[in-house]
Amino acid sequence: MKKFMMFFILMTMLLNPLQAFGAPSGFDGGVNNEYQYEEIVFITGKPMKFSGELDVKVSESRSGDTETVKYTYNLTDKDETIKTKLTRQITLVTEYIERDDKGQATAQTTLRRYSEKIDIGKDKYVLEDFQFSKADVIDKRPASDFYSGNLEGRKFYKLNRDEGEVVVTISGGNVGYENFWGSTETQIINYYITSKRKVTDEENNTEMVSWGGSVKAEVSDSMTKRLVYSENEATLSSFYGGYIRTTNREMVSRYEYDLPRIRDNIPDSKKRLQDSISLSAKMVPRVERLPVPKFRDVMGHWAEEYITKLYSLDVFDESPNFFTPEVPMTRVEFTKGVIRACDIRSSMEDDKNKRSSRRKEPPEESPFKDVQVEDEDFQYIKQGLEKNIIAGVSNDLFDPKGPLTRAQAVTILIRALGFGGRAPNPGYYTSFSDDDKIPSWARDSVYVAREIGIIQGDSYNRFNPGKIMTRAESSAMLVRFLEFLEKDLQQDYRENIILYN
Repeated sequence: MKKFMMFFILMTMLLNPLQAFGAPSGFDGGVNNEYQYEEIVFITGKPMKFSGELDVKVSESRSGDTETVKYTYNLTDKDETIKTKLTRQITLVTEYIERDDKGQATAQTTLRRYSEKIDIGKDKYVLEDFQFSKADVIDKRPASDFYSGNLEGRKFYKLNRDEGEVVVTISGGNVGYENFWGSTETQIINYYITSKRKVTDEENNTEMVSWGGSVKAEVSDSMTKRLVYSENEATLSSFYGGYIRTTNREMVSRYEYDLPRIRDNIPDSKKRLQDSISLSAKMVPRVERLPVPKFRDVMGHWAEEYITKLYSLDVFDESPNFFTPEVPMTRVEFTKGVIRACDIRSSMEDDKNKRSSRRKEPPEESPFKDVQVEDEDFQYIKQGLEKNIIAGVSNDLFDPKGPLTRAQAVTILIRALGFGGRAPNPGYYTSFSDDDKIPSWARDSVYVAREIGIIQGDSYNRFNPGKIMTRAESSAMLVRFLEFLEKDLQQDYRENIILYN
């Protein structure tokens, strides 16, 4: 999972969708924007908000199977009347093991280097030992990567050399996704703190005082792209308006804690502090103007907004004057649209480079008799077949110019998400009134598509699996698919986990 760098490095990564993984910095529940990082520190038993500079450096091995991330923190609690300072350097190394046969990868993260010092008034906490281990599994689907992980750790601090110690036990996990339209990672981490320190009373008697507390940190980092229509303010212009694509990044965090009430380093054995603290930080949005569609046959059409959105996003590259919204959508046109909507073109470029470097190998052959390697859309069909998004109408025929049915369209979209396995065991009903008309190969996809809101029934609650889809209807379904990638995944991976306001 790609980490982001502070200041100009952070913004550079925002400009590059291939490095846009939303992932919180480190594992301390903190948040940051381009200018400042802040987190809550509980080492004294009292919540203290430290803020300041965070620098993150990311490097990869040449083979791309190892990633090293170095975090450097320089923080202080500006609200405290006493002098405070936190310096921390952590280097984590992640090794990735590709499982291409399963369309997955595993990742193992270990700690390479660490140092941490926290000054709070006259007290100095020094990190003497840090044990840390984290493991993730990444499921690589054509439209989006989904991942989940678990972590365990323990920090051991010395207080003023020999006056005491603090042990912080760490456990938790993370979930996340990344696609061209956005990325979110949410971490839920539990900390259990035990503290022992020598306390001298007024009569110069010394005793060892101990206390324990717990903290639950929930932090989420999200990057999303949104399409916003902007009217042309000029009256005498060649176009009325166009779409703006904005890239937004936001981090939200919440700490829930249960700590003893401490006065003069003495914990109260009966009274506890139980509360929560929330943090948030936003990046400056990035704005991009998109091409302006000028179709003469969609103005006032019920699908005008869907069609113009897809044209602005280069999902469709039709002639500049006519879209023909009521003409049937063909199988190859829809395949091409889904590949472009998922931004799988980068891997297509890689294929072209590989072919150019393998000139001595036998010429490429098409898997279908009715699709030639020289066809301009061959690479889209090839990518769709290799990623199991599409299938032929028979073993050796694709029928590229054939009309697209609703059952075919829904199956392609759910395969792109990799959600086919989310359907119940065979024997279920889809709840559509024409359930018995849905072919067996499309049944799982239709069920899941309705569950996640990509499709709905007509006024008679029919799915109409064999109905030929027009280009307008296909555009509307593709936009709902993109909205799922833009909004619904973030809702599930952030708001549904953190009580976000």
